[in-house]
Amino acid sequence: MLEHGGRLRIAAKRYEIPLTDWLDLSTGINPAGWSVPAVPAEAWARLPEDGDGLENAAASYYGCDRLLPVAGSQAAIQALPTLLPARQVGIIRPGYAEHAHAWRRAGHKVIGVAPEVLARGPGPVPWDVLVAINPNNPTGHRFAPEVLLAWHERLAERGGWLVVDEAYMDPTPEFSLAPYCPRPGLIVLRSLGKFFGLAGARIGFLLAEPDLLERMAVSLGPWTVAGPSRWVAREALSDRRWQEAARESLPEASRRLAELLADAGLQPAGGCALFQWCSGAKAAQRHEALARQGILTRRFADPPGLRFGLPGSEAAWERLAAALGV
Repeated sequence: MLEHGGRLRIAAKRYEIPLTDWLDLSTGINPAGWSVPAVPAEAWARLPEDGDGLENAAASYYGCDRLLPVAGSQAAIQALPTLLPARQVGIIRPGYAEHAHAWRRAGHKVIGVAPEVLARGPGPVPWDVLVAINPNNPTGHRFAPEVLLAWHERLAERGGWLVVDEAYMDPTPEFSLAPYCPRPGLIVLRSLGKFFGLAGARIGFLLAEPDLLERMAVSLGPWTVAGPSRWVAREALSDRRWQEAARESLPEASRRLAELLADAGLQPAGGCALFQWCSGAKAAQRHEALARQGILTRRFADPPGLRFGLPGSEAAWERLAAALGV
């Protein structure tokens, strides 16, 4: 099992600080997420069914009507490599480690790709599959759609795939490749966990060609997304007023976080609307110092750095500022 953010109970036990006393900035999840109303009783009592309006709401939101609901984009990350025989797979590095882990486990050869290589656009293509994370996690680097589409065109010429993980894309939909789907060899992963703050619902979408969607559906089996999660996702995807407000407030909060970190001597090296990334050799010491004050960040070892999510209240902002000595 790989390490992820949000392991709050482990931190509480290690540092002997009660669970309720922590400020968790480790996950990059919107702390002011979509407010879930009471879920109808039938969503709990009946098996999940297609035709409940979820796919239509998602198609309208993403601008693509070829999609498959999955139990978080993690489910697609794990299953996609099993749909191909052994290939050479280029994966952005640093990046969300579950991608490389899943492709290696399925028998593929994984080659790390620096963000600068992707940003330059396609040259010689030594891979059959290229996995990009946009915006990248943890660095926040964002690739222009035309650059990724050029990579897709080059890969598609040889029957390859471009897989784009857009888990953090919702605040900036104008950069998404979702509206370009379906195209042969173009696969886009989306999630409701980050922007909507619905990580516990475990729901996301795979956008791709119909044949690949059918193969994925067979691989995952029936009832992959729980009925209550389907209901919640449909309502959240349809709430345009909330979405517009969040797209205004999140970038402002992220800028505030970047300024706070810079004032504390932690000049961010990157970030997006939902987190800031601070690189540096002292990441482990800074992570430890904050944890001893009940503030959990996400530490990365290679390259060394800390990812800070957004505080969710003025009290949380003040607590972080005090812990950083600002």
